[in-house]
Amino acid sequence: MTRQVVIFGLGDFASVACVYLEQDSPYKVAAFTAHQKFIHTPHLLGKPVVPFERLEEQFPPQQYDMFVAIGFTRLNKARADIYDLCKSRGYTLISYVNSKAVHWGKIQIGDNCFILENNVIQPFATIGNDVVVWSGNHIGHHATIGDHVFITSHAVISGRVGVGSHCFIGVNATIRDGVTIAPECVIGAGALILKDTVAQGVYGVHGTEAAAFKSSKLKNL
Repeated sequence: MTRQVVIFGLGDFASVACVYLEQDSPYKVAAFTAHQKFIHTPHLLGKPVVPFERLEEQFPPQQYDMFVAIGFTRLNKARADIYDLCKSRGYTLISYVNSKAVHWGKIQIGDNCFILENNVIQPFATIGNDVVVWSGNHIGHHATIGDHVFITSHAVISGRVGVGSHCFIGVNATIRDGVTIAPECVIGAGALILKDTVAQGVYGVHGTEAAAFKSSKLKNL
């Protein structure tokens, strides 16, 4: 049975999510939504764009689910804020796992997750709520990914790694087995992380904290 979903967001992520959901899931996208001040067109991909302030009138939570398709702005806090707002309005937030992702054994995935093709998720991994896992990553056995995390592409998260909430993991990053990534960390593209990180740390290619760039990097994300 096809289920109806409304996507919150009008950017690239929202457009991409619409294609995946309609071509590779049991969901049909009924509409897009955003706050009124950000709406500049009545339609996106041929579907209506409805102000969130009036969404419940046309697409009530009793009949429609939602997916929040917002990127990693402010270390995922922009997406987390909308996630909380939609849940407070009574909407069920769906998760999507691509049919070409590989997962074995017992894994746990929260709501409002988006897991794309060519990801490998090994047994006993746990993925929290509101997590984006773009294409081609490895999430090892017994790894734990916290809430509101964004993992880009081709990252290796080894066995028993713990990733705290509101983290960003860049392209081709590698995290050694057993390492804990503290909350609100930025793991840069190509970084090699061999030991535990500190909260709100920014880590570059050599896996060391780029303290001099920390405040400016976090401000821009």
